[in-house]
Amino acid sequence: MTKYYTRACNFYYGSNAKFLIKKKIALPLCGNQNIAFDKLEIITRNNKKALSKIININQVKSLNTSIKKKVREDLKKIVIKRKNFLKNINFIEPSIMGILNLTPDSFSDGGKFNKRKKAQNHIFKMIKGGAKIIDVGGESTRPGSKTVPVKAEWKRIENTIKNFKKKYKKINLSIDTRKSEIMIRAIKYKADIINDVSGFSYEGQSLLKLKKYNIVKVLHHMQGTPNTMQKSPKYKNVLLDIYDFFEKGIKEIKNKKIIIDPGIGFGKNLKHNLTLISKISLFHSLGLPILIGTSRKRFISQISGDNDSKERIGGTIASVLFLLSQGVQIFRVHDVNEVKQSILVFEKILSNFKN
Repeated sequence: MTKYYTRACNFYYGSNAKFLIKKKIALPLCGNQNIAFDKLEIITRNNKKALSKIININQVKSLNTSIKKKVREDLKKIVIKRKNFLKNINFIEPSIMGILNLTPDSFSDGGKFNKRKKAQNHIFKMIKGGAKIIDVGGESTRPGSKTVPVKAEWKRIENTIKNFKKKYKKINLSIDTRKSEIMIRAIKYKADIINDVSGFSYEGQSLLKLKKYNIVKVLHHMQGTPNTMQKSPKYKNVLLDIYDFFEKGIKEIKNKKIIIDPGIGFGKNLKHNLTLISKISLFHSLGLPILIGTSRKRFISQISGDNDSKERIGGTIASVLFLLSQGVQIFRVHDVNEVKQSILVFEKILSNFKN
């Protein structure tokens, strides 16, 4: 079987982007007039290998019939503006998801915020720093972590979940859990997003149990489980395998309030992570907002070596700004204010840039 994939590439920004779109030389990325592209990478995959070629957007009409139909369908999804299905979030602008780990053992900040007052202060700090989503988790999913029972997980997050919307009505509350019982309890306290790192596969029945709730879902990719995911992960083609995973998952989720997350560091080695980051624009052809979490991840240490640091802010910001330049809409981070500052400066520079 032969399958085709379409990746937008060769981007322009700010005044250049608007000018080229107006002249019909380039197309807007996800409806954003500040990011334009004029080339496509067409990837052809069969059972043996994947081949690719770069074409200009005006060459699509010259492709053979079977490829042309698929590329045109993909192109519509790449160009169209994403629907704004979250409160106070416009997917034309980048949004920050602040991480609140109410765990004793998360890889970066385990034990820092699992006391009530510290959690409340951190939520306030992240929102003040620019977070429009707070992602609350009560179970560590770091490499090698063990499963936490439902009762223990809920106890860790219960107070925060029950009181969040009383104080922050305009901020989106995201629940980072693999367990449907936790998901449904959180929905009853007006949670806006379910962020399940297992891609709703941990229990098998999660999507069925969530069917009656019109809740936004993050479709996250992970190979294996947190306990096994970093034990020699393998793919035929990491980029295309994960694209296929998303295609299948999108069909299984009945409502279309979906955000996709390729799961940097979740069952991926350094090469896999770098491939996903550098080619992230392939996923725009799925027509959905993209969420990425590179914050403080191990790949930063693997690249930086002796220049590694505890909080890895430099590596986090470098990856966020590259992903922003590729049209990614949501960034899941620990250091909200620093990332927000970097985005504001970067966008200002891009908006004033002219060739």
